[in-house]
Amino acid sequence: MELMDVIRNRRAVREYTDAAMDRATIERLIGAAILAPSAMNQQPWAFGVLLGREQIESCAKRAKDWLLASLAQTSYNPSIRHMVEDPQFALFHHAPALVIVLAKSSGTQAAEDCCLAAENLMLAARNEGLGSCWIGFARPWLDLPATKAELKLPEQFHVVAPIVLGHPKAWPESHGRNSAEIHWLG
Repeated sequence: MELMDVIRNRRAVREYTDAAMDRATIERLIGAAILAPSAMNQQPWAFGVLLGREQIESCAKRAKDWLLASLAQTSYNPSIRHMVEDPQFALFHHAPALVIVLAKSSGTQAAEDCCLAAENLMLAARNEGLGSCWIGFARPWLDLPATKAELKLPEQFHVVAPIVLGHPKAWPESHGRNSAEIHWLG
């Protein structure tokens, strides 16, 4: 695909086929992620990868339960409760792969640089015909010390972008975009 086609056609995919994801594909996508720019070339990112629906479904259930029990302690709007309480709501959308973009420090720009890497990963996935979805609701649970210990994520790293990946059942339609708000300065 041409770059602008990839950008225009990237979507948040929330329905995946049963096809598994392989390590070589994940490594290729992470290879694209690390080409992102970073402040002073610090490259503050690391990646945690979980493959296999069973493990991901187990994490999704526990993250969802934690979110419901802890919603008042998060910055999420309480109005999301009805969505999360729905028994059909699957936090990781039954995806076969979860890539967690981690900031290796809390230094200036580290989280922003990791967001740039996450976008590269999602665009590279779309270029390969794969779907992705950034799962912000999972971030607080994944960043808990107990969860990091269980998943063997370095305790001092910070979860920035949990992204599920897989082969989409279908490509969602665009929701459209508002016109750019531009303020010409000077």
